[in-house]
Amino acid sequence: MKNKLKIKINNRTSTVGVIGLGYVGLPIILRFSELGFKTIGFDIDRKKIASLNSFESYIKHISNEEISSALNKGLLATSNFEELKKVDIVIICVPTPLKRDNTPNLSFIEKTLSQMEPHIKPNQLLILESTTYPGTTEELIIPFIGQCGYKIGEDYFVGYSPERLDPGNLEFDFKNIPKVISGYSKDCLELMNALYSQVVIKTVSVSSLRVAEMTKMLENIQRSVNIGLMNELKIVADKMNIDLFEVINAAASKPFGFIPYFPGPGLGGHCIPIDPFYLTWKAKKLGAKTELIDLAGKINKKMPDFVISKIKKQLKKINKQFKNSSILILGIAYKKNTDDLRESPSLVILDKLIKLGSKVKYYDPYIPILPKTRNCNYSLESIDLSSDKIKLFDLVLVATDHDDIDYDLIIKNSKSLIDTRGKFNLSEKVVRA
Repeated sequence: MKNKLKIKINNRTSTVGVIGLGYVGLPIILRFSELGFKTIGFDIDRKKIASLNSFESYIKHISNEEISSALNKGLLATSNFEELKKVDIVIICVPTPLKRDNTPNLSFIEKTLSQMEPHIKPNQLLILESTTYPGTTEELIIPFIGQCGYKIGEDYFVGYSPERLDPGNLEFDFKNIPKVISGYSKDCLELMNALYSQVVIKTVSVSSLRVAEMTKMLENIQRSVNIGLMNELKIVADKMNIDLFEVINAAASKPFGFIPYFPGPGLGGHCIPIDPFYLTWKAKKLGAKTELIDLAGKINKKMPDFVISKIKKQLKKINKQFKNSSILILGIAYKKNTDDLRESPSLVILDKLIKLGSKVKYYDPYIPILPKTRNCNYSLESIDLSSDKIKLFDLVLVATDHDDIDYDLIIKNSKSLIDTRGKFNLSEKVVRA
């Protein structure tokens, strides 16, 4: 059976199904479509499906033209899981968030498997790309396939390949980022390599599913720990009246042994704030400690409160309190040049300021209307940025440093400015946070 599927993959006559058409799944299915594979995209969010079928993208850095091209090449976007019967390769790209107690929430994967069950067929390759703790594929996917009556490596195939996409990064996208791949068996890995070697610049085979899962953990935890260090040093440097951004830029002039990481108002996105908790949870189950990872998580999580404390101090200088202040937040997305709001620290700060009584507005060229999120539910729209409007605010907070914000306009017209991203030189008007 493996050889039949491999031939279909190599000839690009196989049908690729992607479940979950968000920031990860949509670019993946567009890439397969671009190369001539038959493609079916699945999502339980009917608004996404309607948008795609109207030739409209709901992700800022993916154009309507890319959607139109894929649809014209035969992409089927649907919420009907019966279409899985037509699929040879199933790629799962659903969210893996945290529960309120910071333990893994695998409900999206579990629900996906439940929806798949009546429709899977022999000789499929099932791939999990969702970020999760080492052991997930073996603990969830493998038993599921067994319960469906198949023998993995004989009449069904399973692999894991962690997503590595960086939304808004114009230099690296799905096709030119090396792809870590793993398989439950040798034949599974062979099929994984046959598939991904056609759509990415390079595949990196590893020895087991757990190694691939751990690779993703390492990539993001490294960033979490290093950013946590910078955030802690930012607080120390602030006490010493030192600009840590200047220190980092100076240290980065060393041609070896130093990699620059930068502080900010907190961590955002679906990976770096989430993944460490997945690993620490699994480690504790095994009786292992993750003290450094835990500490970095605590430091990063308290950064919005540090920003609030700096705002309070700055307002006091102009005889203002939160309850009679007006504040403009620049940038609501979690990172610059994207419309991605997932776990954005800007939302945490906005929520805290409103609850403290401040009149808060925001400007973000990528997010014209603030959608409802799990922890933030306010009816707000991005203001039009002008000199007259900027002058109305007591304080401007640079939370996300999009490249296409007019920073000259900001500095010239703001009364007071708190900069969490190192965009401005320090002055009587500009304070770091």
